[in-house]
Amino acid sequence: MTTPLTVLDLVPISSGSDAPTALRNSIDLAQHAERLGYTRYWFAEHHLNPGVAGTSPAVVLALTAAATSTIRLGSGAVQMGHRTALSTVEEFGLLDALHPCRFDLGLGRSGGKPTEADRNPALVGATAVVDGRAPNGLRIPPRFSFAHLLTSPRFALQRTLLQLPGAQSQNYTEQVDDILALLAGTYRSADGEEAHVVPGEGADLQVWILGSSGGESAVVAGERALRFAANYHVSPATVLEAAEGYRAAFRPSARLPRPYVSVSADVVVADDEATARELATGYGLWVRSIRTAEGAIPFPTPDEARRHVWTDADRGLVADRVDTQFVGDPRQVADQLEQLRDATGADELIITTITHDHADRVRSYQLLAQEWATRS
Repeated sequence: MTTPLTVLDLVPISSGSDAPTALRNSIDLAQHAERLGYTRYWFAEHHLNPGVAGTSPAVVLALTAAATSTIRLGSGAVQMGHRTALSTVEEFGLLDALHPCRFDLGLGRSGGKPTEADRNPALVGATAVVDGRAPNGLRIPPRFSFAHLLTSPRFALQRTLLQLPGAQSQNYTEQVDDILALLAGTYRSADGEEAHVVPGEGADLQVWILGSSGGESAVVAGERALRFAANYHVSPATVLEAAEGYRAAFRPSARLPRPYVSVSADVVVADDEATARELATGYGLWVRSIRTAEGAIPFPTPDEARRHVWTDADRGLVADRVDTQFVGDPRQVADQLEQLRDATGADELIITTITHDHADRVRSYQLLAQEWATRS
């Protein structure tokens, strides 16, 4: 059986374009993905990024649900650092009420707490990585430190604008428990008061946890028998730890009898490798804008990207992401995805592709789907 493929979409804005165009392009891509046989279509949540229009997964999901009919849709992920369990269940309850049995509620940590960034000491060295490679040859780069992002003025501004004055983020594990209880109709306050969400209670949602390490996210997903998505495309250095941490913590339940792991990858496919690499030229500069805490820039054309004068510091900021992007013809990229699947034991793979031209992005997903369908 072919490993299922999911699309993760940030709703990228290309240089010279605008947010309305990006949104229309994403809905169009979702329609193509449905016809091509992709299993899910997820939207990420990002804020204060000039080059990313995906600020509210629930809103974009509602628009996309109306334009598609069969593909599962979801959040990859709702960032819980500035949300409550109630507001999240209400939003996705509304979606499920009109489009039942189609939504994945992907939950992510946010807010700059260090737990997710810290490695799980019990997992250090659990998988041998020699000369930057997993045992099957998958590239595992040196660990990237996000500390400068979490302490940047832009990150502080984002927190200020997203949260009410004086508000504190709830403990993430408690939030997940509250969401599960509200969905199941079993929520009780400390003094025994019941809460019932309409619509929301009883909604047929798949709850996922997204994480980049073997820390809190992996543990809460495993202990509560939830599906887990490990972010190779965000933190390739810790993907093995994340998958292992989840499986180590997993406790079977009626909700999910065995672990289920999906792993993400940045991908660009074209008819030949030279064309694919040309299409991917802007990726490094785009990642640099994120890693410098400036915020994602509109995705540049290859010529715009080539005009950037790179410093050694710039290259160091993006090396792990650029080196682990899968770029090539359909066979080359599918081979790399199989390598990622086998190294992590993934049950499913999440594909995120950004190119300057929308047609090239659609073509990339089309070529990959056609090649992937020939493999088992």
